[in-house]
Amino acid sequence: MSPSGALIAILPCNDLDASERFYNRLGFARPDSERPAPGEPDTYRMLSNGKGGYLHLTDAVEGWLTPGRNPFGLYLYLESVDAAAREFQQSPEDKPWGMYEFAISDPDETLVRVGWPTPLRAGAQ
Repeated sequence: MSPSGALIAILPCNDLDASERFYNRLGFARPDSERPAPGEPDTYRMLSNGKGGYLHLTDAVEGWLTPGRNPFGLYLYLESVDAAAREFQQSPEDKPWGMYEFAISDPDETLVRVGWPTPLRAGAQ
């Protein structure tokens, strides 16, 4: 895939370690080659899921992300919705807008919807 035209979210986080662990559970990771040397600042993290999904995490400006008032949201198109739902003890459902999905919040209460088009699901009519 050529990176030309790709759009990647840069998500501010209050706790980069907690956020990285959360997104690891959704299949996003950063390679060891992207980790800074010991003692170097680790304030920007580039994660990918190996399937074309990318997410960058950065330190939020102190006091910027307030619990219950986070305006950010992400939508992860993921064919294995059921497996991700089990990881987070959620129950996905078919929505009127044609998606099979569930919603969770990350450590900073960013809304994260995980879904796949209902007609594309295995066994869909």
